[in-house]
Amino acid sequence: MLLPHQPLQDTAVVPSQRVPSREEAGPWHAEAVCRRDEAGLFFAPSKEPTAARLAREEAAKRVCARCPVMIECREHALVQPEPYGVWGGLTAAERRVVLARRRRRETELQRSARMQAAG
Repeated sequence: MLLPHQPLQDTAVVPSQRVPSREEAGPWHAEAVCRRDEAGLFFAPSKEPTAARLAREEAAKRVCARCPVMIECREHALVQPEPYGVWGGLTAAERRVVLARRRRRETELQRSARMQAAG
């Protein structure tokens, strides 16, 4: 999901969400399919029941799956990192897993490079 949510008419941005500036969002922003969808699909209301959250997240992921800039959106959410919502087809929890794997892989590559340099 991409904020700010900017359909043709004015709507409120989901409060408590960090809103990237136009420069941060990058050129992919204009092509995002989620610009035409309701922000509520991508961000949880407070005290949302688990079953409702899972259904909402799956619906958001279906929107992301047809988006031509899904990968750019995902990378934006990982680089920021965006702590809430569905971005680039990943939930916040899924993004945390991806980031942990990237950190682990980077650590392993650095360790391997040091061992090769020493050996």
